[in-house]
Amino acid sequence: MSDAAKAGGRHRVTVADAMEHLPGPDGERFVKVLGHGTMEVEVYAPRGNDPQTPHTRDELYVVVEGSGEFVNGTERHPFRPGDVLFVPAGVEHRFEDFTEDFVVWVIFYGPEGGES
Repeated sequence: MSDAAKAGGRHRVTVADAMEHLPGPDGERFVKVLGHGTMEVEVYAPRGNDPQTPHTRDELYVVVEGSGEFVNGTERHPFRPGDVLFVPAGVEHRFEDFTEDFVVWVIFYGPEGGES
């Protein structure tokens, strides 16, 4: 876990702060920066392709920079800065054809398996 994630009582983090931890020691393109209860906030900035697999909890993406297409189950949506994208737990999803400056906040929350 990064120093950003270990910071107890942290209530604010900037994109610039989070991006200082990328890439991670093994080339990771995400880092946890905040957490409280079931809520976890990460910054995610893939390069080239998005190798994600479905997650076990519900999640929100908030697009900070970049544009492209978001595949969410059987749907495809264009995205750009300021967009908020929801993915229920267990649904296959990924970003495609995104620009080199692509960065999103990722917010995981709720129980394993998602909320009903």
